[in-house]
Amino acid sequence: MPDTEPLLLTTPLTEAKARALRAGDRVRLNGIIFTGRDAAHRRLTALLDAGEPLPVDLHDAILYYVGPTPAPPGFPIGAAGPTTAGRMDAYAPRLIRECGLRGMIGKGARRPEVVQACIDYGAVYFGAIGGLAALLGQCITAAEVVAYPDLGPEAIYRFTVRDFPLVVVNDTLGGDAYRDGRRRYAAPPPP
Repeated sequence: MPDTEPLLLTTPLTEAKARALRAGDRVRLNGIIFTGRDAAHRRLTALLDAGEPLPVDLHDAILYYVGPTPAPPGFPIGAAGPTTAGRMDAYAPRLIRECGLRGMIGKGARRPEVVQACIDYGAVYFGAIGGLAALLGQCITAAEVVAYPDLGPEAIYRFTVRDFPLVVVNDTLGGDAYRDGRRRYAAPPPP
């Protein structure tokens, strides 16, 4: 397979942009993204249950599953590596369906319900490389807590990112880069 340049993608991530992406596409993301992990997701869904507005507009937004470290002098944030996305699988389909969440960033595979929500509502799941937290943090040019400061690193942040490296794992057609990768490198059957 020929090596191609990463696609340049700028937020907001509209449905049309999401539906044009394919599993395996390499992306350099620019713009505004939000963060959120387990505790923030629980609070967001509690607000939805109560019919209350969310503290951030998730329509055409991307949520990065991360708990960043404090900012060293001269930087907006410290290390910012992805969290295992499966921990948010109980919440993601609802945020996609009811709030128009268009993209998620994490590591690891997603449950079938999340994959189906991506297909049905035009969302994508991006993989970020675990183990590169310090390097990923350098792609964040601004960081601001916008909700739930009491959660510390699990608060919801607004990040401005520049050339943030990602791979499309799950696309809007049911493509799955993890599944496809395993197939590509599977041992051939014995003769």
